[in-house]
Amino acid sequence: MNAVEIEQAISDLAEQPFDAAEFPYLFLQAFGNKETTLKRLRKGESNRSDIGGVLQTNNIHIAIAPPGEVTATLAALKASPATTRAKAKFILATDGDWFESENLIDGETVACPYGDFPNKFGFFLPLAGITTVKQIRDSSFDIRATSRLNRLYVELLKDNPEWGADAQRTAMNHFMARLIFCFFAEDTDIFDGTGRFTTTVEQMSEKDASNTHEVIGTLFRAMNLKREERAAAGIPRWADEPFPYVNGGLFSGEMEVPRFSKMARSYFLHIGNLDWTQINPDIFGSMIQAVANEEERGELGMHYTSVPNILKVLNPLFLDDLRAKLEEAGTSHRKLVNLRNRMARIRVFDPACGSGNFLVIAYKEMRKIEAEINARENEHSRKSVIPLTNFRGIEIRDFAAEIARLALIIAEYQCDVLYRGKQSALNDFLPLGKENWIICDNALRVDWLSICPPTGTEVKHRADDLLHEVQERAEVEFENEGGETYICGNPPYLGSAWQDAEQKADLLVIFGNRTSNWKSLDYVAGWFMKAADYGTQANSAAAFVATNSICQGQQVPVLWPLIFQTGHQIAFAHTSFRWSNLASHNAGVTVAIVGISNHPDKKRLLFSIEEDRESIVQVTENINGYLVAGPNVEIVKNVSPMSSVGIMDRGSSPVDGGHLLLTRDEVRLMGLSSLESQRFVRRVYGSAEFIRGAQRFCLWVADEDASRAQAIPELRNRIDSVRAMRLASRKAATREGAGHPHRFDERRQVGDERIVAIPRISSESREYIPAGLLEPGNIITDLNFGIYDAPLWNMALIVSRLHLVWISTVCGKMKTDFRYSNTLGWNTFPVPTLIENNKAALTRCAEDILLAREHYFPATIADMYDPKRMDTEFPRVREAHERNDEVLERVYIGRRFRNDTERLEKLFDMYTKMTAASGAPKRGKAKKAGAEA
Repeated sequence: MNAVEIEQAISDLAEQPFDAAEFPYLFLQAFGNKETTLKRLRKGESNRSDIGGVLQTNNIHIAIAPPGEVTATLAALKASPATTRAKAKFILATDGDWFESENLIDGETVACPYGDFPNKFGFFLPLAGITTVKQIRDSSFDIRATSRLNRLYVELLKDNPEWGADAQRTAMNHFMARLIFCFFAEDTDIFDGTGRFTTTVEQMSEKDASNTHEVIGTLFRAMNLKREERAAAGIPRWADEPFPYVNGGLFSGEMEVPRFSKMARSYFLHIGNLDWTQINPDIFGSMIQAVANEEERGELGMHYTSVPNILKVLNPLFLDDLRAKLEEAGTSHRKLVNLRNRMARIRVFDPACGSGNFLVIAYKEMRKIEAEINARENEHSRKSVIPLTNFRGIEIRDFAAEIARLALIIAEYQCDVLYRGKQSALNDFLPLGKENWIICDNALRVDWLSICPPTGTEVKHRADDLLHEVQERAEVEFENEGGETYICGNPPYLGSAWQDAEQKADLLVIFGNRTSNWKSLDYVAGWFMKAADYGTQANSAAAFVATNSICQGQQVPVLWPLIFQTGHQIAFAHTSFRWSNLASHNAGVTVAIVGISNHPDKKRLLFSIEEDRESIVQVTENINGYLVAGPNVEIVKNVSPMSSVGIMDRGSSPVDGGHLLLTRDEVRLMGLSSLESQRFVRRVYGSAEFIRGAQRFCLWVADEDASRAQAIPELRNRIDSVRAMRLASRKAATREGAGHPHRFDERRQVGDERIVAIPRISSESREYIPAGLLEPGNIITDLNFGIYDAPLWNMALIVSRLHLVWISTVCGKMKTDFRYSNTLGWNTFPVPTLIENNKAALTRCAEDILLAREHYFPATIADMYDPKRMDTEFPRVREAHERNDEVLERVYIGRRFRNDTERLEKLFDMYTKMTAASGAPKRGKAKKAGAEA
């Protein structure tokens, strides 16, 4: 269950009549416990309570208290030996009137009337396995509001299915945005009297909801008219007096309202009775955008980007500099005023703004700095000089764009209340401005300079692409002449394989005249290129959250030289980390943050995460496209190793139509003699067989044994089938292979070699590349690479942490898995000169790893290298790898590296020196025998 589902479940529980006998089980059910689990608790099979309550091991101890004895009952739960023995994380006591609970891990407590405990649902989310609890506690209201708005939205579409069609979806979304504004306005005294909007709808509409749509429509019409215009428009008194003229385009245009059922009216009233003063516009917007998207509704409330993650973008982009200038200003009137004037001209532009969370956070942080300036100037109630229209956005979905604008309006009001006082905030809030500064359009097709011009006060929206139709909309005026522009956001990622035709066309428009290799780029690359182009015409800097793949593998030499050619450099970056959301089952996507500028500071900031999960920052003179501190460099394929290591080749390719590959049953059914099996059948390994231990076999017939194999009917039938398959191919090279149908078409081993085998594709979750040793007689397919009859110390290099970080950086990934390459990964891997003692020590390390694996037979590599199991179930394997890394890294720098950032910095430094010493790498297409897959 996700957080929204849990909130709904416990809200339903709180609304039911209190049932002392059933409450503990219903409470646990609300947090996702299955009926079988509850059944065992009811029967006492798993209930460990010693005071007549319900105790679930490793979870919670619940007791129903006598009336008025809740605090004493909670104390008894805490003192209970059973609570300690069962390692309960929570204790909970209630009598149906009062509710108390304690988190025994951190000591936090909850105490409230029974009906209010759903407001505390974030406190209990560890019971459902959701660990981002603090984020959810901070946004518990937003989750409750999102949940209820979703129920209303779905109910309205049920009664008004035509409103879900494309023709009216925009009207439906606009209607929901109007409701959200009204709910906020009625609880913050923007309307005359708390709860006035909800109360008016409740009083003036029939209980059967037959006229609810008419009442709401009348209120909307009233708020779109000035007071003096309302009488002529026939606005009734009940809709006139309490409701101000809002303007701002929020209530203009189509005034139709969907019809309400009795259930929809009930949902509406529940929403209105929430305390909307608690709304967090930066969080709420991200959540509510999923309401209007049927595909996203299943994860409702999970689309929340945490504020700390957003600040990883905004702080080094410009907020840290503003704070530093504030610190430097001290109490100097001149410096403080200059800083305030500078902030008035800063434009923040998110060209993939979604529901506006980056813009809202930027606005709130700037208001915080401005408030401190005003405090030092003793101008506490001074009106803000930071206009909302300086916070520009482009969003392709109309509802998200609507919510982004609304979120900024709410953020402005909340900041005014906080820093200037409620009365000043109310005096300046209405009427809203009419400008629509969040543009709904395709950001990769419009001219950003027309949306957020670097100078001037007027904006005229136009397209980059002449074939792109620009929507008609009013021009927007800036309040201040332009100064700095900061571009930021979290654009859609979409690797090449996931882009649809329209998205590929977007990238073609941007990159088609720049490079022929643009099809390999992730979709997010388009935002970086457009930001760089924008920066050639404006005083700007940009930073985006992006897939880390644009800083890995073959995307680096395609994208980053184009960025650098515009005069931009990487000003700061966060190396790979998890950008998680609130869903308990969602591990998040691995991202990087990259900031670019054509006027960066001399010292660049490179943020990374230590192996102990602590964040560190490195100051460096340059950050290259791989997000490594060092000169700009492109790792290119090399036909042979740059270091003195073994030659790595692909495995053999059958090209056989499946006729040379066999299952164990197929081998048995052929009825071969023991001697025939020994001569013609071999164990074969693709990457799956190597990693997961699956058994597969192949026919392996030496050329000199071809006539013998043909004499065996079972083998002859398969060989003939191979010949027929190859002759039928459209490829000339495959048809040539029909001349030797008894063997693999591309055979790269004799069959009696000892092989260090490396799977081409491996899960990114593994901490080491799962290479291993195969004894003579085994065959590897082209789903593996192999080093044939090479010293075993080569394996020690391949399975090291050093080699993994190199491969993940320079080879890139297939989907989210590591994609190994011999020409790009192994042949370019910098290895220092190894003396015989080094080789002997590394050989022992490789042997120790193999022995550790053998100890856990029949566990597979997939089992042993599962990061969730490695330390607990296979500690000898972990220890062997730690020794291997210790030995190898001491060869490189005399000690262990502190983190992967330091490893990469050393490897790139070595690569640069090695290529400089030997000239350019041996580029070009490798020979067939050594070609990369």
